[in-house]
Amino acid sequence: MTTVDDTRTGAPGAGGKQEPGDRPEPVEKPAGGAVVRRARATVLTVGLVGALVVCALFAAGVGAYDIPLGDVVGSLMNRLGLGGAPLDRVGESVLWNVRMPRVVLAMLVGASLACAGALMQGVFGNPLAEPGVIGVSAGAAVGAVAAIAFGLNFLGNWTITSLAFVFGLATVLLVYTLSRSGGRTEVVTLILTGIAVNAFGFALVGLFVFFADSAQVTQITFWQLGSLAQATWPKVFAVLPCALLGLLVAPLYARKLDLLALGERPARHLGVPVERMRLVLIVVVALLTAAAVAVAGIITFVGLLVPHLLRMAAGPGHRFLIPGSALGGALVLLVADLAARTLAAPAELPLGVLTALIGSPFFFWLLRRTRRRQGGWA
Repeated sequence: MTTVDDTRTGAPGAGGKQEPGDRPEPVEKPAGGAVVRRARATVLTVGLVGALVVCALFAAGVGAYDIPLGDVVGSLMNRLGLGGAPLDRVGESVLWNVRMPRVVLAMLVGASLACAGALMQGVFGNPLAEPGVIGVSAGAAVGAVAAIAFGLNFLGNWTITSLAFVFGLATVLLVYTLSRSGGRTEVVTLILTGIAVNAFGFALVGLFVFFADSAQVTQITFWQLGSLAQATWPKVFAVLPCALLGLLVAPLYARKLDLLALGERPARHLGVPVERMRLVLIVVVALLTAAAVAVAGIITFVGLLVPHLLRMAAGPGHRFLIPGSALGGALVLLVADLAARTLAAPAELPLGVLTALIGSPFFFWLLRRTRRRQGGWA
């Protein structure tokens, strides 16, 4: 009787020693751990979606012209044909022409940056990686600052945005081409090439600023600090295709990124086309980041903080991490933008400055924590 019970529970045997025929017990712990992680991921997903909806409705009503939450919901339901009631003429104009474009753009930009960060960390196998590593932010800055400094206006109001997007993508292509050798791209070479191109790009930005007049310097500074103050529905529709494409393609590579975490050689043995996947995901990261930077300026640390926080909360599995990062990034930037336009009202804090003020201390803590866990860098 005792021997049967011991065998079922995985005990060594009646005498307390491991017998040759006894089966070890390690199967239950991973299964239990996987169930816990899945449950935690489900709870986090539901929580993020709920918080995002509530914050979006709240942000749409807060400002110089306050709109009660109930009226925001009523106007939204009326627009969707689900009942409700429209606001007065001024309220409808403020809500749908000023607030809603900004809320939607904040969610799109935040989701794009955080999803790009999750992909970068997966591709590089480093939780400290972020989209700016491959030069997309520096390239976009060069395009936008050049348009401002030289007074380019061949696309009207879209000149700065378009040049920022094109230069961002071109810079990523340049970094990828320069880092290839023998038909392969090593991660270390890619990172070092990105650092060099980033330095060159920001040197060009400094040169353009040197030759710009005072009005242009003010405009350049405002763009570099990041802001959603100029949000409009056309800008939302401009970033929407790139954001949707990237956010839909990224989850398709979740399982392959999990396999890549085992190492390049094991991933290749398991059938993962590492080089092709890396190229596709770098293009996706470039699309997401260039579109976000083109309409919002340079906003730092969202792509670093959000994926890492979710990885600490729910584990490294990319099937949750990629969509979870998109939701988390949308929530973080929505809250940050709300704080930027209300903390110093009627003035508005630069959004990129606010995210950097919060993100820099966290990044320092992250470095210390990683170093302590690894017992040093050597």
